[in-house]
Amino acid sequence: QVQQVESGGGLVQAGGSLRLSCVVSGRTSTRYGVGWFRQAPGKERDFVAAISWSGSTTKYADSVKGRFTISRDNAKNTVYLQMNSLKREDTAVYYCAARPSIAVVPTAPGTYDYWGQGTQVTVSS
Repeated sequence: QVQQVESGGGLVQAGGSLRLSCVVSGRTSTRYGVGWFRQAPGKERDFVAAISWSGSTTKYADSVKGRFTISRDNAKNTVYLQMNSLKREDTAVYYCAARPSIAVVPTAPGTYDYWGQGTQVTVSS
C-alpha cells in the first residue's frame, strides 16, 4: 500500500505562483510513477502532469505547458508541482496519484492506483 499527502495549496492572485508537494509513504521500495490531476466543481478530474520514477520522462496537459513544472526528489519520497503564471481557470482541487511503474507515465486517472486527499488551489483575479 502506498499513501500520498498533498500540501502547498492556497489562495493566490492571478499571475502568482504556488508549489505543491506530494509526500509518498508506505511501500516506498516500489518504484512508482506519479501524476497530478485536478478537479474543479462540477467537472471531471483532469490530467495536469506526470513524471516517471527516474524523473527522465514528464508529460503535461496542453493547458499548463510552459507554466507548470513537475519534479521529484526520491531521497525525500516527494514529488513537486511548481505552478507559475496561475490563471483563474487553474482553480481546482489538486490530487497526487501514484502507480507502480518505472518508465510509463500515463495520463488517464483510471490507470493510477493510489490517490491523495487533495489540496485546494484558488486563483483570484
